[in-house]
Amino acid sequence: MSDKSGKLSLAVKMGFGAGDLGGNLFFTAMGFWSLFYLTDIVGIPAAAAGFAILIGKIWDAVTDPLMGFVSDRTKTRFGRRRPYLLFGSLPLFACMWWFFSAPEFSTPTGGVLWVVLVLCLLNTAYTVVNIPYGSLTPELTQDYTERNSLNGFRFSFAVVGTILGAAIVLPIVSLAGGNTRLGFSYVGFVFGLVMALSMLTTFLAVREQDRSCEAPLTERFFETFVHVFRNGMYVRLLIVYACNLTGITFVQSILVYYFKYLYHNEEMTTIAMICLLVTAMVCIPLSVVIAKITGKKRLYQLALGIISLGCIAIFLFGHILGMYYTLGVMIFAGIGIGLSYVPPFSMLPDVIEVDAVRTSQRKEGAYYGMWTFVSKIGIALAPALVGVVLAISGFIPDKTQSPETLLAIRILIGPIPLAIFIAAILVIERYPLDEKSYLRIISKVEINNEAESSR
Repeated sequence: MSDKSGKLSLAVKMGFGAGDLGGNLFFTAMGFWSLFYLTDIVGIPAAAAGFAILIGKIWDAVTDPLMGFVSDRTKTRFGRRRPYLLFGSLPLFACMWWFFSAPEFSTPTGGVLWVVLVLCLLNTAYTVVNIPYGSLTPELTQDYTERNSLNGFRFSFAVVGTILGAAIVLPIVSLAGGNTRLGFSYVGFVFGLVMALSMLTTFLAVREQDRSCEAPLTERFFETFVHVFRNGMYVRLLIVYACNLTGITFVQSILVYYFKYLYHNEEMTTIAMICLLVTAMVCIPLSVVIAKITGKKRLYQLALGIISLGCIAIFLFGHILGMYYTLGVMIFAGIGIGLSYVPPFSMLPDVIEVDAVRTSQRKEGAYYGMWTFVSKIGIALAPALVGVVLAISGFIPDKTQSPETLLAIRILIGPIPLAIFIAAILVIERYPLDEKSYLRIISKVEINNEAESSR
């Protein structure tokens, strides 16, 4: 918990941040490896695999908002959010292991049905722990700048999870001695275990505020989310973050294809991701410092701009100047990735807090439930579109690709994410909340509430 000044202890920041090591391990594994795993290992056609991933995320249209709604109304001795971290960890571990342990299928249809089923279960298990985890953020501190620090710790752990998700998959697979199916089963076991343990760490490290004296929430399910979407600041930020994740997932999904089929060096994909993510990890603390100077919105725009330049640089020159040029661009883009982690997750609790003081009702779960759902749609939409574009271009797994397919791979890593990032930069320009306006709103509402209570 925070002290009276809103400051958090190092132990709380570290314990809270540890939860996102597993969270980003999940996002990386699914965004970076799931399509490749399904097409090149399990043997499902690219378009069908992308469609199955998308269906699994559409299922989240039900589970994410519902989990947020339920956790807002949960009352236990552990609090509203922490019980789900405790009891959801084991199902998350089991489902992650199961997804990466696909059996042999006699027909593609059987494979697609299996993937849809397991992805729905896996996404549900992740929802049960991740929505309550994210919803803890506004409850830990109301301090505008302390949230930058809190999320700096969170995303330092997140980058570690992302590095693990990108860098250790192939080394783990190699432990199976050439049996790639068994190797990916090892991956599912290790990743699922890390995800479960990271959430249990957060459960043990943080405590929630006592809200037993607050009036219960009375809005029904649909009324709650109508209210959420009437919050214009939230909707604008939600759109930008969805674009952010969608663009990054395009790059993640196609990067292994880029190195495998343009450079004929699939193993260097791991080095490329390490270049990107180690740079990002170094830049996360820097983002906290820059945000104090520029504000959260300008920092976010700067970050997205750097990533955009990286995408177009790979598209224009990566196939000409070679693999080491692309590795250099990955280091440059890593600066943007590192600067982009903190702003949205520091801005989001500001928006939620403003709504809470204005309405005297806290709906963190509803806000984070919709936030996570839209995020997952962005993560699923990119691989689905990648699969469709590859299929249209004539992609054949493990074969020499046609010039049309190679061009499609370049477009998927360059112009498409570039357009998405530029759209995000333009949309966030009209986001109105900065530190001065935040403090003005919070102070004004609190003064009015005190005046009302003294009458």
